Amino acid sequence: QLDLLWTRKQNVMYNLFDWPTQKHSKLIILAIANTMDLPERIMMNRVASRLVCPSSFVAMLENENRLNIVCSQNCHAYFQVAALSGDARRCLDICRRATEICEFASRKRTPEIVRMTHITEALDEMFSSPYINAIRNASWHEQIFLKAILAEFRRVGVEEATVQQIYHQHVALCRIEGMQSPTISEIMAVCSRLGACRLLLVESSNKYLHMRVRLNISQDDVMYALKDE
Repeated sequence: QLDLLWTRKQNVMYNLFDWPTQKHSKLIILAIANTMDLPERIMMNRVASRLVCPSSFVAMLENENRLNIVCSQNCHAYFQVAALSGDARRCLDICRRATEICEFASRKRTPEIVRMTHITEALDEMFSSPYINAIRNASWHEQIFLKAILAEFRRVGVEEATVQQIYHQHVALCRIEGMQSPTISEIMAVCSRLGACRLLLVESSNKYLHMRVRLNISQDDVMYALKDE
């Protein structure tokens, strides 16, 4: 799990990928991550420069035995899926469901290839859960709190953070948006409401600012729900 080796200075990953470049080295490292754009998303240039990456999602599309829905004039559809979800497995699930929708529709008329309309229908179906709707109907500060969680997760490289850490990110986002920052009491109320909706998993503790928080849904789902906000 390459993305779990991430550290702030990225020394672990840099040293790992630097070893094969040493003189007389006989070491070959094959690294795998679920996030397709991992080098662009979190890696410093000095680390990314040590990598030799496949041509991203196109390499996956060439595996026709896995997808069976490849069509050259419709590759743009899969790139849109990749943009909405960085997880390769999620992309494959969406493409697979789009194929099923296309096959069902084709029974009533002449067979056709998978088109963007099928991809869109599969996306809407996959991302229309009660959790997604709860995020879209949340208050401004609740949505900003979720954005602050994502920002803090990216900063520390771990999908867990304290309320205090998230609060600092929340304040920074409020400044960017030109909004008044909430008080500690207000942020605790926001955290409590999101926990009650089961969007968050909040640790029970008397030390409120040091309570640890995790998402109860995937980061991709949160980003999808907030993409128009």
